[in-house]
Formats: sequence, C-alpha cells, structure tokens
Amino acid sequence: MRIFTALFGTETNTFSPLPTSIDQFMPNELPASDGKPFEYHLFGMVLRALRERALVEPLDIVQGRGGFAEPNGMTTRTAYETLRDRLLEDLRAAMPVDIVALAMHGAMIADGYEDAEGDLIAEVRGIVGPDVVIGVELDLHGFLSRKKYENADILIFFKEYPHLDILDRARELVDLCLRTARKEIRPVMSIVDCNMIAQFMTLREPMRSFVLRMKELESTDRVLSISCVHGFAWGDCSELGTKMLVITDGRKSQGDALAAQLRDELFGIRDRCFAQYLDIETALDEATRSPTHPIVLADVADNTGGGAAGDSTFVLAAMLKRGITEACIGPFYDPLALAICYSAGAGARLPLRIGGKHSPASGQPLDVEARVLNCAAAPDMLNCFGSGLNTPMGRAVRIDIAGIEIVLVEKRIQALGDLFTPVGLDWRSRKIVVVKSANHFYAAYAPSAAKVLFVDSPGGASMNWKELGYRHRPRNLWPIDN
Repeated sequence: MRIFTALFGTETNTFSPLPTSIDQFMPNELPASDGKPFEYHLFGMVLRALRERALVEPLDIVQGRGGFAEPNGMTTRTAYETLRDRLLEDLRAAMPVDIVALAMHGAMIADGYEDAEGDLIAEVRGIVGPDVVIGVELDLHGFLSRKKYENADILIFFKEYPHLDILDRARELVDLCLRTARKEIRPVMSIVDCNMIAQFMTLREPMRSFVLRMKELESTDRVLSISCVHGFAWGDCSELGTKMLVITDGRKSQGDALAAQLRDELFGIRDRCFAQYLDIETALDEATRSPTHPIVLADVADNTGGGAAGDSTFVLAAMLKRGITEACIGPFYDPLALAICYSAGAGARLPLRIGGKHSPASGQPLDVEARVLNCAAAPDMLNCFGSGLNTPMGRAVRIDIAGIEIVLVEKRIQALGDLFTPVGLDWRSRKIVVVKSANHFYAAYAPSAAKVLFVDSPGGASMNWKELGYRHRPRNLWPIDN
C-alpha cells in the first residue's frame, strides 16, 4: 500500500494586521540533532500514525513537502501558491499512490483563496483521480467547506478543545483510509449546518458529555466517525459556522438523521457552552478578593492561537495601576524587549518599554523599570494541550516589574502548556497567573488553580464578535444574530 502524506495549513484571523508569509511555515517534522530522532510537529500526527502502522504491516510512505504556520492574519498569495505547488509537485512524483493522507488545519484563508485547504484538496483529487482514497485530519476550528467534503473520502476533525486527541484522531484517519482502500468499508459523509458559531470547551460540561456521546455512537450501527466542527469565529468567510459531520459505512440516510439529531442536541445546550467572560476590572476584583490561590486569568483576546499579536498591555497595565504583586504573566511576545534583556543578562536592572507594538489592538506600550531574573536559551513549554508533548519556546527571559513576573518570548506562541517552570518560576506559588490563551492552557493549569477566570479584554481575538465587522460570513449565525 503506497501512501502519500504531508502537513499543510494555518488558522487565519482575517481581522489580524499580521500577514502570514512563507517564512512562518514550519516543516512536518523538526530535524534530528544531537543524536535525537525526528520530532513531530504538534499538528503532524498523521505521519507519526502512519509510521506506527508501518511497524505492523507493509506500507510505503512518501512524505511530501508542506508547512504549518502559527495563527496569524491573511496568508499571502505567494505563500499559499508556492507551498501548494511544492506539495503537488511531490505528489505527482510519488504517483501512483493508493492513499493520500493529509494533516491540515482547515481555517486557512489566503489572498484570493477563501478556502485555501479546500482548494488544495481539490487539486489533489484532480491529480490522483476518483479511485484513490483521500483522507484528511483537521482542527475542529476549521471550516467544513463544500470543496473539502466533495473532494475527500474521509474528513476527521479533532473532538477535543484543548486538542488532547490529535494523535488519536490521526490513528483513526489512517485506519479508516486503509480499510477504505481495501474495500472493507464504503464511507459516506452526512453534514448538517448548526446555524451557530461558538467556543465549545470540551473539558467542561455540558460539552464533556456531548463528546462522550459522540464517541459512544461511533461504535454502533456502522457509524465510522462523528465530528462536531466548531468553526473559527475570527475567520470571515462564506462557509463560517458550526457543523455536524457523521461518516457511516454506506448508510447515508442513517447518517443524515443522526447528524440532524446531534445538531438539535447541540443547539439545546448552546447557552451553557460559553465560559463566563469578565471585564478586566471585574476579573481582577475577584482574583484579589479570593482567599485561595492561584487564580488563573485567561487573557483570551490576546491569544496568539487565535491570531492575536500576543503583546497586548491592557491586563498588565490594570494590574500595575492596582499595585498587584505576587503575580506572573506569559507568554509575552516582544522580541525587541527580550533581546535587550537577554543582552543585559540575569541580575540586570534597566528601563524597558514593553508591549503595544503591533496595532491598536495591542494597547499602549508600557515604560517600566525591569529586573532580569533569568535568561533561557531555548526552553520547552511543558505538557502542551495536557497531552505529554512539549514544544520549543525559542529564547525566553523572565523579568520582574514591581512584583509582577513576566515571561518574554521571541517566538509568537500561546500558553499551550506550562511556560513558567522552564524559566525557573513556580507559578503555583503566585496569587494571580495570567496566561495569554483562550482555552489550550486549561489542561495544564486548571488542575492546580483555585479558580480559572476568562477575561474579556480588548485584543486581536476579541470575543465581542458583533463588533468585528464581518463582510463574508453567513447570516443567521447564533449568537451573533438573534
């Protein structure tokens, strides 16, 4: 069985001022170094699942060039077309193949391509023809578009947010692709539009039970896979929205009915799926009054995982104004401030201007007196998504500003996991911990937190969707439209 695979995609925030250029796309796996084996990209688990499967049965795996970028603004036309054409060139060279198994995000919007990943899948189908199996693993924050489902045989979206199940879904994709290629199953997709867009946090009820129900249904009546495609509210496109996807073994009418049933169940719990978002002052009031600690505050609107810059100063400025101490914040994306601190070295005291550099959504820069506590060459953020996987942070510096410790980073990342411990900071001993993330932090921080608060601050990934100025999204999307 000959299988072509590649990693390709990004999550596009069309309201972000930061373009996604070609140099931001990381490869499918990181090169081996110092005797270590290859390290897989967090979203590159399809390749890992294929290699695992190849240990127990003969598979000829051909890895194509691709790339994966951190969430950002519109992908440039040059970046998309260059990367697409490289991948397609590798596919043509690999032909003939039995299966194309791709790892994608699903919310990539490029200049001239509203559904870039759907466009690529259509190009792949044009090369391999109608009989080759095309399977794709996607982020549940992607778009379930017509180009995707008309040209792929199998689409598997993550079930969990935080994304704890990327490898599990990759294994599921590989298994279904192999069974389809061997004519053991005949997957058919049933799709129902839910007419909503929301942030469904699956570690909390009622979504926890909804995800478990999807999994239970997958083992019955020739149901092969069920996905709840959340969608991505900050990607303005004509196919934005939450959708239910059911894949059955040749039972289209059954799949249609089950997708509609799950859509109705999801709509029934929709009001309880949102976290309670507090304004900055209310969140700080609650955190400072709490008799137990640490209180974790999620600076949701400055989540780089949603395309924000990662350098907003709104929460930090409010904390400094109140004289809050025994607190920490991270990751704070400010390469210039980091370089100055790194050059000065641990123990240095210096005036520093931090944050507020990318757009009005980042707030005003702050002029502070900083003490450099630690300079780390390239620490790993620990236990990303709560999955046991770590991810490199690039250079990081820990500084103290009037009793608030800040982790400055040179790579634009969100708090996927514990970013404080690698720079020598025991965040559990602090009263207030601010993480720049929307939900991926939850698995790493919530178990040790006295309480988690979600902050509705200004920023590039604001939860105030009605004010975003959409131009292309469908109408009748709850809760934006009544």
